[in-house]
This record gives sequence, C-alpha cells and structure tokens, in this order.
Amino acid sequence: MTVRAGDGLGTGFIVREDGWVVTNFHVVRGGGAIVVTLADGREFPAAEIVAASRSRDLVVLRIEAHKLPVIPLGDSTAVRPGDTVLAIGHPLGLEDTVSDGLISAVRHVHADFDVLQISAPIAPGSSGGPIFNAQGQVIGVVTAFLKSGQNLNFGVPSKYVADLMEHPEPISMQLFEAALNAIEREGTASVERHVPHHPDALLKGCTLPAKLLIAKSLSEAIELGAPLYNDGKVAACYHIYDGAAADLGRRLPATCQGPRRALAEGQQRAAKLSDPSSQAWAMRDAFDGLLELLTRGAR
Repeated sequence: MTVRAGDGLGTGFIVREDGWVVTNFHVVRGGGAIVVTLADGREFPAAEIVAASRSRDLVVLRIEAHKLPVIPLGDSTAVRPGDTVLAIGHPLGLEDTVSDGLISAVRHVHADFDVLQISAPIAPGSSGGPIFNAQGQVIGVVTAFLKSGQNLNFGVPSKYVADLMEHPEPISMQLFEAALNAIEREGTASVERHVPHHPDALLKGCTLPAKLLIAKSLSEAIELGAPLYNDGKVAACYHIYDGAAADLGRRLPATCQGPRRALAEGQQRAAKLSDPSSQAWAMRDAFDGLLELLTRGAR
C-alpha cells in the first residue's frame, strides 16, 4: 500500500485487520492530509495516530477499514547477518516492487536502539515498507538508503513496531499536525554547537594513513548524513553518524588512541540524549572537532 502526506510518498503495511497501518515517521512528517491507498485501489484518510516514535522513525496510524489482510510480525531479535530478506515498496512510485538481499549487519546504535543494515536495493518511495524474512514475516521497516553508499540500506527492527502496538497512545489528527508544526519550528531554530577544540597532542601516535582515514571517513559520513537530516530523516542521520564513528574506531590502529577516544566520547554524549536531532548534532560536533584538528595540523 502507499502512504501519502502532502507531496511525500511512502509505503506502509497492515498489522491489524481493523485498520492499523505501519509506516515511517518521516513519511507522514511532510504535512498535509495523510492518505492510505490499499492494493485494491481504495483510499482512506488517516483517522488517528495510534502510536508514534520520532526517535525510531515509526508511526502506527488507523484508517476506517475492517477485515483487512494482515502481515504478521516476525522476531527481529533472531535476525543474523547473512539471513535472506525481501523488501517491498514503491520506489519512485513504481508500485509493489520486490527486491531481495541479505542482512549485512545488525547495528547497535545505543543501548535502546538497533538498526538492520540490508543489501536489498531501496529507492525513494520505499520508506515505511516491510522487510520480510524467509518465512514471510516482517522483521523490519525500511527507513533509509544512501545514494552514494554502495547499496547501504537500513531498516528499523520489527520489535519496535510490536512495542508501539502493545503500548498505543491514540491522538487525533489535529493534535498530531500541531505536534508536527512544533517539530518544524524546532528544526528551524538555531542549533547550539559544542564542537570540541582538541590539542595537537590528540593525534600523537597517529600515522599519516590513519589521519587520512579519519578525514575520509568523517567527510563521507557527513556527506551521506547531512542530506538525510535536511530531508527530515534526523534519526537516520544519527544512525549514519553513530555507525561511521563505530566503524572508524574499529579501523584505526591501536596507536591512534586520541581520535578513538574522542569519537567514543561523542557517541556516549549522543546516547544520553533523547532527541534524535540533538543526537545527530552531538555526533556532528565530535566529527567537526576532529576535522578541525586535522585541518589545523595540515597548515
């Protein structure tokens, strides 16, 4: 099924026969009336928001329909790298496109949040679509893709969908739209930066190849994450930044302790924050602090 909000287009799937539909938070964030189009062509406006999580990029909405076919949720905690997956979505408006791939990794963003990295091709319009395991159960929800990331695609594990369903907090569409407007005002507010100023000694023990690796990795992460943030996919941006920091920390040689420590401190600071926008900026501050140090050292 398709989910439209204003000019935005996404995908969704039915989790209860009485009209509960799951999609991404960023799909419905665009403003305007939310309209769900079923596979048989019937259209329904969203009647209410059953539950939502901005930080996990998920929303469960309800339409006034009954006896709908339900897609079962699987156990996303049982997912392992190498498992086969299928993703269904509407890339670029091409309805019900099926793509297959593998679970590339299960990324532990922080103690309360994981994401699934998948190799199944994803394109705009597929956000909010189901990711199936080999048993035909939904183990994830498509949330983001990276245009220049060599087929790097991400999904939110289904365990977070189950959590929303078990703890519904229904609100009217009017209240939800008011909350979205507040988020947009928050997004246009100036951001207070906390970019650390590192001493030159932080690079002690870092070889030239290690310094080049830091500069390349952080620059690429910003290049990939910043457009996601600007598109309103702030949680996805944070996932990219946190994953890049973790990967870089593992790849740096043991002698390059300063940057590894600075990245870990940035991750710890971000993990303590509850808002994904603040988390993304906390990681960006950590990145910019290291990039400024490298630039200073190159003068």
